[in-house]
Amino acid sequence: MAYEVIGKLVAKYDIVQRTETFKTREFVVEKTDDIGGRMISNYIKFQCVQDRTALPDRFNLGDEVKVSFNLKGSKWSRDGRENYITNLDAWRMEPAGSLQGGGYGAPQQGVDAPPPPFVPDSAPGEADDLPF
Repeated sequence: MAYEVIGKLVAKYDIVQRTETFKTREFVVEKTDDIGGRMISNYIKFQCVQDRTALPDRFNLGDEVKVSFNLKGSKWSRDGRENYITNLDAWRMEPAGSLQGGGYGAPQQGVDAPPPPFVPDSAPGEADDLPF
């Protein structure tokens, strides 16, 4: 199932070449909601992989964007401990402009199908670039 978020682009990071054949890029969208009269902001970090690392290039910080994404979870073991990672894999990014509906976690309706799941050449945890 695909999801979408509409919010303001607040950060774009450089492309990271993880292996010879695998690259990623991250960006952050600020989603602000009025909850009981209080404005609450959430900062949502997305990941793009392979040819989709160019998605944020056509947007400037501060632009309102609509991001279509899939949830991706991985399990891996290191030193006898199991670890889990969840990624929000962005596969489409477009100007929010006059878009209506959607929002955080809303299922995507009536758009192109998401790309097939990506399977990296190496298992997670084989590189030492994890934050823990």
